[in-house]
Amino acid sequence: MPKKAVVLYSGGLDSTTCMAIARAEGFSPYAMSFSYGQRHSVELDQARLHAPMLGAGEHLVVDFDYRRIGGSALTADIAVPKEGVGKDIPVTYVPARNTVFLSFALGWAEVLGAFDIFIGVNALDYSGYPDCRPEYIAAFETMANLATRATSEGHGRFRIRTPLINLTKAEIIRQGLSLGVNYGLTHSCYDPGPAGLACGVCDSCRLRLKGFAEAGINDPICYAVSGGTP
Repeated sequence: MPKKAVVLYSGGLDSTTCMAIARAEGFSPYAMSFSYGQRHSVELDQARLHAPMLGAGEHLVVDFDYRRIGGSALTADIAVPKEGVGKDIPVTYVPARNTVFLSFALGWAEVLGAFDIFIGVNALDYSGYPDCRPEYIAAFETMANLATRATSEGHGRFRIRTPLINLTKAEIIRQGLSLGVNYGLTHSCYDPGPAGLACGVCDSCRLRLKGFAEAGINDPICYAVSGGTP
């Protein structure tokens, strides 16, 4: 019987690739998504629709309202940047989001008896988020193995799995395609239009389009800006 793994699954390119990697490594993936008041909630619609198709043993959607905290263009009345990827931490950073997400994933993993948690963070083609760095992941893993009943009683050790952390977006796409990922089922845009169409010019769209261009492959999704803007 395959071992269980919790996969943080947003419905986007990276998390979908993580799901495929978990399956390829012999895990039964348990997908966890979050409805947190995000501007780009169309990603959650995609996640709900496609998690079973991607082989999730179960799909848990955690509902809470990050808009009460604010501080991000994804959860407050702050414009999503459209000028291109910069060097500073952008306003699309959501305060402590990965810490919150991983904490929920850790709790579910402990209940499931799973000791592997997959998250699609990336330290190369990313937007400058501090909670995507290898040292952050290592610190959280250390904390996880100090903070739970499962580890205190010696049932196992938690591993925060980051298979994409040192890959370029093009390498992520190539790996996903080799595992049969249909990227037409994914959504990456931070600021989709009313019909859910990706804008093509936010940081996330630009990184996605750049990855497909460098991989020499056409992005299968549609954009409000014709062809998108890598």
